[in-house]
Amino acid sequence: MPEQPVATLCIVNYKTLDFTRLCLRSIRRFTRIPCEVMVVDNNSADASTEYLRSLKWIRLIERRPEPGEQGGIAHAAALQEGLDRCHSDFFISMHSDTFVQTEGWLSDLIGYFGNDPQVACVGSGKLELIPRWRMWLKQATDIRTFKRRLLHAPDPLSKHRYYNRTICCLYRTDVLKKENLSFLMDRDKGVTAGKKLYFELVDRGYKTVELPPSVMSRYVLHLAHATQVVNPQEFNVRSRTTRKCNHLARKVMSSPAVQRILNDDRLDT
Repeated sequence: MPEQPVATLCIVNYKTLDFTRLCLRSIRRFTRIPCEVMVVDNNSADASTEYLRSLKWIRLIERRPEPGEQGGIAHAAALQEGLDRCHSDFFISMHSDTFVQTEGWLSDLIGYFGNDPQVACVGSGKLELIPRWRMWLKQATDIRTFKRRLLHAPDPLSKHRYYNRTICCLYRTDVLKKENLSFLMDRDKGVTAGKKLYFELVDRGYKTVELPPSVMSRYVLHLAHATQVVNPQEFNVRSRTTRKCNHLARKVMSSPAVQRILNDDRLDT
């Protein structure tokens, strides 16, 4: 009899065949505890959809976004559809351009919940593939943020408040459902998927674990903005961001560790 899944991993796919393949194969390569892998396809209607249909070990949900629904809202709606169908203890959001790189990663991350039912979320902030000193320099020279804090400028949408990103984020499923929380909260304000949900968890008294990027990056690697960059006809991305993402993507995708996964077709069966 199959083991009951401890966690449901939910990946949203939108026209990212190569990244989605690596994401899924890396999950299969490095995950040892019982889990369900759910992929919500946002009407890609391309080779990535055909690839997902060929996989028997995932749960594929093909959804059609509502008229006018695109970008972050479509992503949030897909995550919510996954949560609605989740029946395991933990729900895990993961971007299709996020790749697992460590054996036992999921067991380690779930371990941060401990035995405290009040811990409702484990995650991290931005995961950028740049040296740590450059991240510190970027933060130290962010004049606009410094001025906002100095002048106590109002922040009604909590743009400058920390939250665990959905890049790779773990939630207690029963807490989200009991509290009636949704990834679509504040969608009319253009808030990033999972942001308002995280604030609600904190404001309602739940504990969260905020892992430093240096810790989360031991387990997963993230190519920021990859979905937008590989679909330039649909997303408006700055040329500097495009160049940076393409450079990192070439470096990551050509690395020996990634090539071993991409060349192992057995991970699809």
